[in-house]
This record gives sequence, C-alpha cells and structure tokens, in this order.
Amino acid sequence: MENQNPLQNGALESAVGNGGRSGDGSALIFLGTGCSSAVPNAMCLIQPSDPPCQVCSQSLSTPPIILLIEEILMCNTSLLIDYCSSDGIRNYIIIDVGKTFREQVLRWFTFHKIPRVDSIVLTHEHADAILGLDDIRAIQPHSPTNDIDPTAIYLTRHSMDSIATKFPYLVQKKLREGQEVRRVAQLDWKIIEEHYDKPFVASGLKFFPLPVMHGEDYLCLGYLFGEKCKVAYISDVSRFPSNTEYVISKNGAGQLDLLILDCLYKKGSFNVHLCLPQALEAIKRICPKRALLIGMTHEFDHHKDNEFLMEWSEREGIHVQLARDGLRVPIDL
Repeated sequence: MENQNPLQNGALESAVGNGGRSGDGSALIFLGTGCSSAVPNAMCLIQPSDPPCQVCSQSLSTPPIILLIEEILMCNTSLLIDYCSSDGIRNYIIIDVGKTFREQVLRWFTFHKIPRVDSIVLTHEHADAILGLDDIRAIQPHSPTNDIDPTAIYLTRHSMDSIATKFPYLVQKKLREGQEVRRVAQLDWKIIEEHYDKPFVASGLKFFPLPVMHGEDYLCLGYLFGEKCKVAYISDVSRFPSNTEYVISKNGAGQLDLLILDCLYKKGSFNVHLCLPQALEAIKRICPKRALLIGMTHEFDHHKDNEFLMEWSEREGIHVQLARDGLRVPIDL
C-alpha cells in the first residue's frame, strides 16, 4: 500500500520520519481511537433521536467493510507498536487492552498480520484500558495447564492493586489446595517505579512514563518512546503537569515527531478529558511536528472535521488530524 498524504481523509497508512512502506521497519497501528463507550454509541441505536445521529445511524445501513473505511466504527483507545530493532528482531507491544480488545484482534491483527503480543503497557486501570486482559489468553499458545511463557505487562502499583481485585485469577501465582487448573492468561506483572522518573524497557523499546491528570483526583500515565523519532502517547488527560509538558515540548526538552493526544468532544470542555479546543491549544504549546487525535465520541465526522483540521494545520504550521481505527503509521524508532 502506497504512503498517503498525512492529512488525507481515510488514509490507512501514512509515514512519520523516514518510515518505510508496509513490512519495512517499525510502525504504529491504531487498534482503537474511540472513547470508552466506543462508536457507534449504543443509545443512538436503541433510542434514536429525531433527527437521528448522523454518524451512529450509518452503522445500521452501511455494509461492514464500508464501515471500516468510513471511520464509523471506533473501539477503545489502544496502540500497537510493531517495533523492528536495529538487529532486525521484531516485537509487538500493545498500549492498553480495553473492553473491545477481542474485536480489535479480529479486525486489525488479521488485517495487519500481527502474529502475537510480546509486551503490554497500561496507562491506567479504568475499564477501557484493562477489561480485555482476560482475552489475552486467546492470543497466547494453548496450554491446558498454563505451562507457557507469560506476557510481560507494565503498570503502576495503583493499577496492579485494582486489577488484583477485578481479576484475582490473573494475578494468583499458586493454586489453593483442591483448586482445579483453569486456562487463564499468563502475565508477568512488572511495576513501574512510583516516582515515574525512570524509563523502563519493554521488548527492547525504551519507555519514559509521562504522568498527567485524568481529572484532578486521578493520575494517569502517557508514554514517550523512540530514539530516531520521538513519539508521545497520551490517551487520557485533562491537564499536563508542568514537568510533563516540559519533557514533550519544543521549547522544553525537544520537539516531538508525533504527539498522539486525547480529544473527547468536538466542542466545550470536560472535567476528565481534553476536548478539541483544549487539545488544539495544547498542541500549539507543545508544538510537535505532527499530532493525531484519539479517544473521540460520535460527535466527530472524520471527513468534515479532518477538513477543518487541514485548514487549522496550514494556518498553524503543525499537521493535525483525527486518527482512525486500523491506521498504520510507518516510523523510525
């Protein structure tokens, strides 16, 4: 598939840096770019408004393959990093495993020929980031006795404590007396140091935690990664602490090649997420070479809103567009 203009509506692939064509080098694959409730919104389908929601109503009348092309279906935010190291070894790292993970595997692992997941990195412990963890077993080798190498998973202590309550059987190390063996996902839990000031390495790729506020009562992590091209992935944010903004800003520690940023609603503001006006203001402050927006609700019409963003980009000198499920971005990491 030929590379497309980074701002072209509907492009399934567009390069950052010197990223090559499909199959060459590293790439970012957007498994999900929608909000927690995903798109289409269920209420728009079971209790349609008058007039009906223009975006969601199309999902009932549009053939499935066209739904994918027209950006009508959006799963929970999740990024797969197809990382090809300098020695040619390829690893697959996924950021967040939410409620729609199985659907993302069926839709995009098959389309992009992703054979496995080598590491998991979590931003936080909300449902749209972790409720697919049980389904990790479906992409691990089959063993009735769970005798397989576990998949490394990196997370905060707070997320670990929450997951231990929600999924005790995924955390349990030894069976209790008389307890039967049941096949479950095998995970190797790795706690990110509490001050978040040290990087960690997942499947050969170095990650720097980026603490951000997801509401004033909740700390969430974004991640900075890549040496040749610098990428920041920040899926759930309402405010940037000054230290974090400095690390990712052109006027701070250096310009990003790509900023992947939270953007919930098209208008107004929200207490626990950025909306489009705040996201664009943040992009102007941070000044990356390029930005892709994720976490959108059904308010967004990709074609119309990307046309607006093309005009904004030309005016401000920063390429910005709405990401879409299935987008593959070749990139030198």
